[in-house]
Amino acid sequence: MRVLLTGHQGYLGSVMAPVLAEAGHEVIGLDSGLFADCVLGPEPEPIEAHAVDLRDAGPEHVAGCDAVIHLAALSNDPLGALAPDLTYDINHHASVRLARLAKEAGVRRFLYASTCSVYGASGGEDLLDEDAPLRPVTPYAESKVRVEDDLVDLADGDFTPVFLRNATAFGFSPRPRADIVLNNLVGHAYLTGEVRVLSDGTPWRPLVHARDIADAFAAALTAPREAVHATAFNVGTEVNNVTVAEIAAEVVAAVPGSTLAITGETGADPRSYRVDFSRIRAAMGYEARWTVKAGAVELIDAYREHGMTRKDFERRYTRLARLADRRAAGTVDDTLRP
Repeated sequence: MRVLLTGHQGYLGSVMAPVLAEAGHEVIGLDSGLFADCVLGPEPEPIEAHAVDLRDAGPEHVAGCDAVIHLAALSNDPLGALAPDLTYDINHHASVRLARLAKEAGVRRFLYASTCSVYGASGGEDLLDEDAPLRPVTPYAESKVRVEDDLVDLADGDFTPVFLRNATAFGFSPRPRADIVLNNLVGHAYLTGEVRVLSDGTPWRPLVHARDIADAFAAALTAPREAVHATAFNVGTEVNNVTVAEIAAEVVAAVPGSTLAITGETGADPRSYRVDFSRIRAAMGYEARWTVKAGAVELIDAYREHGMTRKDFERRYTRLARLADRRAAGTVDDTLRP
């Protein structure tokens, strides 16, 4: 298939592009390049791509494609809270516009990167499946809910949207992120010797490796239409439904000499949920393979091998800090366009 991959120079896209290529697909990227130079280790293999902001995508960018995999977004809760108007402009309005362009161009399958954060403040001990109430607590998660709703309205016999609700990502990527929980805790353990948890450690988080996310999208790309049409799928594994305290303990075990401090200074995080992943297994035969423990070991090995520094960890690979630095340097404008 000829596949347009938006956000191919991001954390997930840098892992997904080679997975799709290895599966025999022709991958065309679309990315504004905000984080293109945020590379740790060898430079990723370049692919044919459009250097375009998502908001400026046009019919020419989807023409001739069989499918679109849409990853591009303002990618986390703190960033969304800082610029909620931009979050809705990019994550919601531009995403739905891209889907309409794709449908008009004859694209038959549109895979949308949603998030388990849509369950937000669900709380409780029960496993949440895709029919559970959606209770987003941030602009980022709310924007994902809105896109899912709008894409359902676009679905018809010729256009199949699929919503992949990724658990919280972890693991090494050629373009790392230091602002997601496991990656962040491993980095602090490596660079400071301490794993510091500011909450009380009790919130539940479902985690999934970046490579497992890539494999899920590859499976959804070729799954029978009737199995995935206008359907949401949680992406991850029940094994990785863990508390923040349990994540921290795995990090301490993976980084010799590190210590754990659960300060509780920020109190209990309202974002707490455990997730059921049986639907994607039944529909696609998909299995997430990476455990939190294996991911922590992979990350510490990569940080050591490639010489992760504290400055890069805190600025270059942290989305909010990176965009603040680029705005201060005048390389992006107030709308976050280069």
